Amino acid sequence: MRGADPRVVLGLHRSRHERRLLTGALDLGVTALDTSTNYLGFRSHQILTRTAGDLLPKFTVSTKVGYFPGPGGVEHSLDPVRLHAGVEQAAMDLGREPDLVFLHNPEHSLREATAYHQEVLAQACTALDEAAAKGLCAAWGVASWDPSPLLSLIDTTAPRPSVLMVRAGLLAGAGTLDAADALTKAWGLGGGEVWGMGPFGGSTSAPVWERIDPRVFLRDGTRLSRVQAAFRAAYHLPRADVVAVGTDEPAHLGELVGALAGEVDERTILEYRSLLRDRSRGQPA
Repeated sequence: MRGADPRVVLGLHRSRHERRLLTGALDLGVTALDTSTNYLGFRSHQILTRTAGDLLPKFTVSTKVGYFPGPGGVEHSLDPVRLHAGVEQAAMDLGREPDLVFLHNPEHSLREATAYHQEVLAQACTALDEAAAKGLCAAWGVASWDPSPLLSLIDTTAPRPSVLMVRAGLLAGAGTLDAADALTKAWGLGGGEVWGMGPFGGSTSAPVWERIDPRVFLRDGTRLSRVQAAFRAAYHLPRADVVAVGTDEPAHLGELVGALAGEVDERTILEYRSLLRDRSRGQPA
């Protein structure tokens, strides 16, 4: 078994939650799990407890609240009462208090920059802060796939999240990356408090990974695969100390852990971000 590496979190989005994946992760030194109340048809916590309850104490566990079962299927809500109840239910289903609970994609309900929506976000943050104060979770954060709508809604008098998790990687886009940087600064987040997620934009088998070679972002990428290079670069797009990544195969997870040995070329990253901004503004590359 390798020593624990806190830079990689095993994400369970779309995962089958198989026990062999968790034992494989522990063997690789990956000792953090990230799930959500709505994963696997709102059964993620119960299935984790049933299939690997004895392993969970060996992991730090983060989960998310914000999506709930509704009459039409799944609905998003930032209602403080529902959020607090969601954290309570998560602790019950996991058989332990989560180490971290994220407010899940708050932008889903906050598309307009109004004083009302600013208050909605502040109340949601307060609900999670109070849940942590009551011992229902050790800490709370914000997980956002599209953080841009949140920028104009931050209330500096509201509780501050301990962690921000945002979309990361070469496919994230200029707006997402710049918004992540701005939120990081606005909330005063530092080392270990910014996580990346979705470093491959959904799948390593997408055609884009055959058309580009991410190894150009590494100082010596010849010894790493394209997938490994893309994963390593995600730690700088935006700058994050931790990246959550999903897989059902321990071998793939091991490949990604091995990518951490790569050294990123900071200048190439900066040039790439500049090109992304130019393209988003309609300027020629």
